[in-house]
Amino acid sequence: MRTGLLALVVTLSLMSALASPTPPPPAEGRLRIATYNVSFFRKAEGDLARELAAPGSAQARQIAAVLQRVRPDVLLLNEFDYDPRSPELFARNYLAISQAGGKPLKFAYHFIAPSNTGVPSGLDLDRNGSIGGGNDALGFGQFPGQYGLVVFSQLQIDHSATRTFRHFLWRDMPDALLPPDWYTPESLAKLPLSSKSHWDVALRLSPAQNLHFLVSHPTPPGFDGPEDRNGRRNHDEIRLWADYIDPVRSAYLLDDRSRRGGLEPGASFVIAGDLNADPLDGGSVRGAIDQLLLHPRVLREAAVGHLAPRSRGAIEAAQRQGGANMTQRGDASLDTADFSDRGNSVGNLRVDYLLPSNDLEVCASGVFWPTSSDAEFALVNDDVESSSDHRLVWIDVALPGKHCGENRAENPK
Repeated sequence: MRTGLLALVVTLSLMSALASPTPPPPAEGRLRIATYNVSFFRKAEGDLARELAAPGSAQARQIAAVLQRVRPDVLLLNEFDYDPRSPELFARNYLAISQAGGKPLKFAYHFIAPSNTGVPSGLDLDRNGSIGGGNDALGFGQFPGQYGLVVFSQLQIDHSATRTFRHFLWRDMPDALLPPDWYTPESLAKLPLSSKSHWDVALRLSPAQNLHFLVSHPTPPGFDGPEDRNGRRNHDEIRLWADYIDPVRSAYLLDDRSRRGGLEPGASFVIAGDLNADPLDGGSVRGAIDQLLLHPRVLREAAVGHLAPRSRGAIEAAQRQGGANMTQRGDASLDTADFSDRGNSVGNLRVDYLLPSNDLEVCASGVFWPTSSDAEFALVNDDVESSSDHRLVWIDVALPGKHCGENRAENPK
């Protein structure tokens, strides 16, 4: 456990070799991949598109400023309300315009699709005696598509090889961690596993090879009761990808176009997203994220080793904010989310991940979390309402036929 201020100060000194939150441009032959929960959820359907239709949103400017500094080639944004208009509006009115002195950023392609969030089930899923509201939706949300997701890419998207699993039923997962005696047969016949959606976005690395960008945003493991229906769902949403990348365990999976099975053996992938599970702290089911972190197909050094994304800013935030952060068991340098530290709150956690397949070579990684003395601290600071309560996570991977070589940047342990 963290033993207080002294331990954090010592840890901070040991991490002094960590790079600036703004990484240098990736070297030739490398691909920069990022995930970022941007908190672009709004109160009503259409609000986000209306806000992004003009270049005046303070929050969108700050998010775009971070993206212009990190400059990913492939990007997942979580909590981006579903609207087919919004990705182009954000790209044109924010990314393509210099923010806080940053260089405009343009993507050639994007992928967006509907989400289960806010879709009425017509059933009393939370068993409160009435039907309606976010807790009775197929995934929590006040309107269809709230808390959705979008992928931006410089690589062409292979739509024929792209798969979605929005409609796969939770009950159809073998040995699913369903809460005992909670859901009726009628509910189980309608309740999908994915609270938003699970996407395998196939990105063309070459005419003969795709990189599979496996993206999702499992439900938070809380906001329920002792039945732990959300914690159990979170565990199984994470498990979907653990099974998908296993050619034996994936046979049961059925995508939204009725194609069965998982990823082809040997295919390259990166699992990305706000997975709402910390390895040691927080309220997720024990071992939920270890299903991926310790998976034999995942590159171990980028998941739990010396190339796992880290930041000095996260260590300093834990020290500065105190509270629940001081009694956590996890390594503060790996935190990616700035959650409340007071009372019964959980404190800052590692919940945002980029987990590459073990055939890929990771050259560098990091979390965009500036320290309070850094000029870029204003882009995130401790006011989560002005930007997001999450931080951008990035990795650089070597393209096929290329290697990191002597320029490989390893994060200190």
